[in-house]
Amino acid sequence: MLAQGHRYIAGMDEVGRGALAGPVSVGVVVVDADTGRMPAGLRDSKLLPAHVRERLCRPIARWSVASAVGHAGPEEIDQVGIVAALRLAGMRALGTLRGAQAWPTAVILDGSHDWLTLRGGAADPESEPAREPAPLVQTQVKADMRCAVVAAASVLAKCERDAMMRQRSADYPDYCWSQNKGYSAPAHLSALRMLGPSPWHRRSWALPTPERGVADPLFEAAEVIRAEAGGQ
Repeated sequence: MLAQGHRYIAGMDEVGRGALAGPVSVGVVVVDADTGRMPAGLRDSKLLPAHVRERLCRPIARWSVASAVGHAGPEEIDQVGIVAALRLAGMRALGTLRGAQAWPTAVILDGSHDWLTLRGGAADPESEPAREPAPLVQTQVKADMRCAVVAAASVLAKCERDAMMRQRSADYPDYCWSQNKGYSAPAHLSALRMLGPSPWHRRSWALPTPERGVADPLFEAAEVIRAEAGGQ
């Protein structure tokens, strides 16, 4: 991609997409032709223990030309849906780079679906990059394992979102977010059954059904939240 004339290339990755509570978060890391060897030990964030991820954040910041993390909260996920919320978080991450010399003209996304490019419909003006050209998006399956800049984005997003969930856990300790980060761990599901959802929970899933073979814990959690929301 550098050989094709792109001066700055970004890797982007998301975390929190499958969580029951908390934001969806998107990391962006920008590199250029002068970027050196990747930080030692850098891998997909899911393959690293928490202390190693946190130790990598500063080396990633020094290694990259620019980096940022954007978030879309539970209410926004409920309002626009998870895919649009991913885009909102991604554009917020890119928006942090707005006006910088390191604006990427190409983005590598982990996976096979381009959730960053707007296709029809109204957009949130706050999410649009002012005066900057929309970057070319290239998807790559398992890019977080194969591409250092995407792995770096996943580490930054994971560390920042985990820190947010630990902070929220102080306000809602019964859900054990400091341990499960808002995902469907047994303690989290148990608290949902007893207490119902908090304001930090998402309520807008397309609810699974047993006929579709969805795992029971997630189905039960969705049912709990649906009941507390009055069946909406």
